[in-house]
Amino acid sequence: MKLTQLRLIAVLIAMFATSPALAAKLPVAGPMPSLSGADAWINSAPLSTADLKGKVVLVDFWTYTCINWRRTMPWLRAWAQKYKDQGLVVIGVHTPEFSFEKDLDNVRRNAKEQRVDYPIAVDGRYAIWNAFDNHYWPALYFIDAQGRIRHQQFGEGDYGQLELVIQQLLTEAGHNSFDRSPVSVDAQGAEVAADWKNLGTAETYLGSARRDEGSAAPRLDGDWSVRRESVVSKKANAKVRYRFHARDVHLVMGPATRGTSVRFRVLIDGQPPGASHGIDLDNTGQGTVDQPRMYQLIRQPGPIVDRQIEIEFLDPGAEVFSFTFG
Repeated sequence: MKLTQLRLIAVLIAMFATSPALAAKLPVAGPMPSLSGADAWINSAPLSTADLKGKVVLVDFWTYTCINWRRTMPWLRAWAQKYKDQGLVVIGVHTPEFSFEKDLDNVRRNAKEQRVDYPIAVDGRYAIWNAFDNHYWPALYFIDAQGRIRHQQFGEGDYGQLELVIQQLLTEAGHNSFDRSPVSVDAQGAEVAADWKNLGTAETYLGSARRDEGSAAPRLDGDWSVRRESVVSKKANAKVRYRFHARDVHLVMGPATRGTSVRFRVLIDGQPPGASHGIDLDNTGQGTVDQPRMYQLIRQPGPIVDRQIEIEFLDPGAEVFSFTFG
C-alpha cells in the first residue's frame, strides 16, 4: 500500500480506538500505586502520584541487562518523544534482576548509554515492584489522567495496540491535537526484534540458584567458582560451551573485580564468527569484558541451525550470569 493509504487506515483505527465501545474494553484496575519507595531518581526530581494527576502515565518496569526490555526500548523512546507535549509521561522503574544492577552508578551509566531519557525511579529494594504486585520484565502499566490503571502489558509485542491505548487515554484527558498515525522505529543493535520463528533456545542461568544441570546445560571447562547468581573464572583460559538455536546470542557478564577487564575469544562451531559476530566483538571473535552488562556475541545472517558457541576467557576473573537469545 502507499504511505497515504496506510496513514488513512491508521487514522480510522484510531477513531475506533477512542469510541465508547472500545473505551469499555479498558476497565479500571485500581489506583496507581505510590512511587515513594524509590531509592533515587534519574532524569527527574522525585515524582508522586499527586504530581502526575492530569497526566497520562506509562510505567515501564525494566532492568538494564534484560534483552526482552531492550527490544521494547525503540517504541518506548518513540512514544515518549511523540506524546510528551500532549500529556504523556513515561516513567521507567528500574528494578534489578542481578545484584550488580542495584548499583546506582551502573544504572546511571547504562541508562545514558541506552538512551533512556525519561524519568527513572530506581527501585533497588523492590518497593515499587511490590506495590504494583509486578512479576515481569518488561511490564507496562497505562494510567489515565485520573490516576487509575487502565491497561497492562507483560512482555514484548503488540506495539500498535499499545499506542492506541495511549491515544485513547490522551483523548479521554482532552488531548486531540496529536498525529494519530503510529510511530515508526528503526531498531539497531540489541534493540532489533527477535527472530521469533528461529528462536529455539530459552534464557539460561549459570549461577547455582537457577542453573539447569541437565544435559543441555552450558558446559564449564577450566577452573570455575560457582556462586548463587553467577560463575567466576579463577584461572586464564576457562571456557563456557553451549549448544543453541537462535539468530542472536547474548551473555550477561562482567569483571569479578570492579575496575578490571577480562579479554575473551568466541568461536562458533570451532571457528571465528566472521560475519556472524555481535556488536561486542570483532569478526575474529575477540572482545573485552569491562563492565557488568549484557554483551551481544553473535548475530547470524542465516541460515539458523543448531550450533555451538565457545567463550574462552583469556584472563582470570570473568563473572558470567546468563545467556539470552534473539
